[in-house]
Amino acid sequence: MSRRVFILLCLGLTGVVGLSQLSKLNGAVRELTLPLNHASVVRQQARAKDLDPYLIAAVIYAETKFNPRPSSAGAEGLMQILPSTALFIAKKSGGTAFVPTDLGDPQVNIRYGSWYLRYLLQRYDGDTTLAVASYNAGMGNVDKWVASAKADGHGLRVDEIPFPETKAYVERVLSAKSDYEAKYSKELSVR
Repeated sequence: MSRRVFILLCLGLTGVVGLSQLSKLNGAVRELTLPLNHASVVRQQARAKDLDPYLIAAVIYAETKFNPRPSSAGAEGLMQILPSTALFIAKKSGGTAFVPTDLGDPQVNIRYGSWYLRYLLQRYDGDTTLAVASYNAGMGNVDKWVASAKADGHGLRVDEIPFPETKAYVERVLSAKSDYEAKYSKELSVR
């Protein structure tokens, strides 16, 4: 075997081995840049609440990147729920006993956050942009923005959201939703 053939065979073998490891590398990069934990809880809550699982994952990503930590505003858990919002959810959803420390439990937090997303989607007639904006800025603010947009003869567009943080939040959630759908279709499928 000539030296040239040997080198070509070695390069080819290295390429084949490298390609087989590429999917593992892609998976690791995906986990770092677009993490997904608690997929079974996300799927279960998506089914139970008739929600898009990619939306739930995107809200978690925008809130905490699946790394829960208390916010300076006092929000807790993966979906960064304020204790006052959790109390509202507990009362509206028929819950009887709510303890603020429960928000640290991923199952409870995702259940409450998913219930709240469903509530907001119903409140805003299925408009994901308005529901997500309200998740971030509150219903009172979004109601004012919607009324102002209607006075101008149209619905509220993302570029018209007056709070820069909320506008960026909505854009981040909608973008992450598409990314989760593209990258985690098997893991988050509810079918």
